[in-house]
Amino acid sequence: MSHHLEMSTGDMRQVVRLLTAVEPTPEQQRILAIVRERCEETDARLREDGIDSDVSVRQALDELMDSGFSKDMDPAYRRAFHAAVACHFSDPTDLGWWRRTSWFGHVDDELARHGVPSELRLMSFLFSGAPIPLPHPGDVAPSIGTLPAPRAAAVADAYEAVLPRLDEESADTVGRFAEVLRFEAEEWESARELGQNLDTIFFWLS
Repeated sequence: MSHHLEMSTGDMRQVVRLLTAVEPTPEQQRILAIVRERCEETDARLREDGIDSDVSVRQALDELMDSGFSKDMDPAYRRAFHAAVACHFSDPTDLGWWRRTSWFGHVDDELARHGVPSELRLMSFLFSGAPIPLPHPGDVAPSIGTLPAPRAAAVADAYEAVLPRLDEESADTVGRFAEVLRFEAEEWESARELGQNLDTIFFWLS
């Protein structure tokens, strides 16, 4: 089974505030209506695909906002969180399809062999999880990861430095991430000059 990876950028504080607001502002109420609609659309798509879950994505959103979970393990909570992120972050960048997630572990080993520190390797941010506690999704995707946008330049620097020494397959993966993170580093600098706080790069593997 192949997995699809995408990336977007935004202000994660807005997402957390939306999900933890005791009395949502009118603007938060407006956004919540959109998030709920996205959750319902996801539920409809999952039903069409024959995918069953003990908790609907729409119900998971309500439980996230109530800070209480009816299940200890279900992917619906991550899907609900993703719906909230999608309403605040940029349009996603397509990072392609991957046959197995263990490939990123192999690339990490290659990066480590060439001296890239652990906090800059792929596994440190692709699967780091959400910034708020969520029930485990179980043995299925989706996976969530985040990278602080100010760190993107350091990751791109490290990857560009080792690219010539990597084997062809690893270099293809590392080069792809070096390119997109270099772009995100430049975008973060431009946004900061405009007074915007696009502080988080969000990864979604489904």
